[in-house]
Amino acid sequence: MVTDLTVPAAAFPLGFPDVSLKTFRYVALTEATSFLALLIATAIKRTGGSEVGVQILGPIHGLLFIAYVYIALVIRNQQGWSPKVTFWILVGAVLPFGGYVVDWWLLREQRRSVTG
Repeated sequence: MVTDLTVPAAAFPLGFPDVSLKTFRYVALTEATSFLALLIATAIKRTGGSEVGVQILGPIHGLLFIAYVYIALVIRNQQGWSPKVTFWILVGAVLPFGGYVVDWWLLREQRRSVTG
């Protein structure tokens, strides 16, 4: 069952604020967008273009990727994700468009739990 409960700050050893499923969904969408932008910047770099896009987007995407994985692992028990579901959610972080698919699936599950 997927809900939008928050995780207490004590669950974050690094002192992150409370995080919810909604926060995770925002991070997933932002991480997926940054991944696609980084792929485009890499293609531009490889075809003789500027490296600036990669230099800027690389660290941003890296931080978003770490946040995605960390938040997913922190909220998995609260959300009732099985190891299989957690695995596929984590796979979403490394595939282009994966964050979009994960967000769509989470939204669908959230709506299903409300109506069902």
